[in-house]
Amino acid sequence: MDTRQWRDTIAAAQDGDRRALDELVEGWLPLVYNIVGRALNGHADVDDVVQETMLRAVDNLGSLRDRDSFRSWLVAIAMRQIRDRARRRTPAPLDESNARGATDFAELTVLRLQLEGQRREVAEAARWLDDEDRQLLSLWWLEVAGELTRRELAAAVGINRQHAAVRVQRMKERLETSRGIVRALDGACPDLRELTGRWNGRPDSVWRKRLARHIRGCGYCGDTRESVVPAERLLVGIALVPVPLGFTLSLALGGKTAAAATATVASMSWSAKVMGALTQPVVAATAGATFVAGGAYVVTQTPDAPPPRVAVSPTAASTHRAPPGAETPSASPSASPSPSATPTKAALYGSVVDAVDRAPDPDTPPAALPHRPETGITSTGGAHAVMNHRGDSVTLTGKGYVLVRWQIAPLSRAGSLVMPAWTGLKGKLFHVASGGGRRMDDPLSATDSTSTGMGDPTTGYAVLPAGTQQMWQNEYFYVDGSVTLVQNERGADYGLSVFPSSWDAVTKDVDSGPPNGAIRYGLVRDTGKDDTPVPQYVTRSTPVDPATVAQESRV
Repeated sequence: MDTRQWRDTIAAAQDGDRRALDELVEGWLPLVYNIVGRALNGHADVDDVVQETMLRAVDNLGSLRDRDSFRSWLVAIAMRQIRDRARRRTPAPLDESNARGATDFAELTVLRLQLEGQRREVAEAARWLDDEDRQLLSLWWLEVAGELTRRELAAAVGINRQHAAVRVQRMKERLETSRGIVRALDGACPDLRELTGRWNGRPDSVWRKRLARHIRGCGYCGDTRESVVPAERLLVGIALVPVPLGFTLSLALGGKTAAAATATVASMSWSAKVMGALTQPVVAATAGATFVAGGAYVVTQTPDAPPPRVAVSPTAASTHRAPPGAETPSASPSASPSPSATPTKAALYGSVVDAVDRAPDPDTPPAALPHRPETGITSTGGAHAVMNHRGDSVTLTGKGYVLVRWQIAPLSRAGSLVMPAWTGLKGKLFHVASGGGRRMDDPLSATDSTSTGMGDPTTGYAVLPAGTQQMWQNEYFYVDGSVTLVQNERGADYGLSVFPSSWDAVTKDVDSGPPNGAIRYGLVRDTGKDDTPVPQYVTRSTPVDPATVAQESRV
């Protein structure tokens, strides 16, 4: 995240604006959580260190003079807390019961980002690093992913950039050694099996040296059957590990601001409040929204807002069809397919947002598409805008329908997909229909369910962020005003084609089903009213980095 786009929020928070402070804490918590989690590899102390870091940042925010240095300032606080924790802890290793209770951050990274192949190997190799190397890795990982600069890394460690370069290079060498260990343990070397018969299964420096020595002298373990991609190439553009539900500080306080909580800390520990929320992971409330696990985002009452006029029934389904063997969320039975969110009564515009939804019956034709007024759409990209690279954008102005066609290319680069964002919205934007004859997670062949538009076992899969609605080949939107769509490619390779369209074209597309050679009929999401869902990742602001637009749209 770029600090520059947060200048106004930081200034407002320093002036006592409680909403700005909540926004600041919520926006930067994922970065802190990833640094601490990876540095401590999910040790039971991670929660406490993250809480203490954010508390110290809030308490000392008024002393920050250069707002553009907020990120490096926050990262330095996190690293100090990590080092302080290392000095305070006892030298005795974590006992087995505590080890089972803590969350292994390497495993969490693999599962939450659905890493495969050599990306999974890098994440798991982190377990074999010593504490100091793992602390440095937590910063370097984010540097390579584009979240930190080398200057900020060096400042956080407390050394100059030249010394940081040397430290990073040494850490990378040990990381590559650890990757070799992960590969070897996945193999079938009989000598290695005999050697590890005395190993308790917990990585440490002693066993790292023993296993590395074996690998260097073993023709089987040392024979790399595929080219080893450097770790820095594997980590480019990789997403942050999402913060566990209920962890965000402003969420845990039920809309009460961090500043207000700090003011009352004498009567009740803020950390205690936050940790109490962690025991109730099903629903977490923010000042502006309630997140229902597996369902839709619903606007709820804020301290200064009138009561909303909508309740939304969550829909349950998986975000995408997972690769073979992966665990997928279960979907509750439904009598019929539903749009992204189903309001029970009239709603304000923007109060119903796209969410994870189940795939409809492929043989069921869609409902009729309401016909909204059309005066035409002007596109800065012309009649056919193609956006294949990060930063490509197109601005759409007018009143009418727009087609966004997806092309995902896991053969070029699989992994975590960073969604495009709608920015600078003026007026209204609705997600009215999905078509193209298929969802991108539909199998491409009746005989091979593992190959989909999201990838296959050979090339890998493009993986959506948790909670993101599965896209179809064609997604249709209705614009009444103006909005800019920005391509945010980081990680998985994808392209977008954007066309001004029409009601007739949308209707023709969604009404084409299996009898016409399509995999499935399309899905109409439009109700003809303001309770039609708005897309995820949309904002009325124009952020410096559109990839930071939040999933829970608030327009």
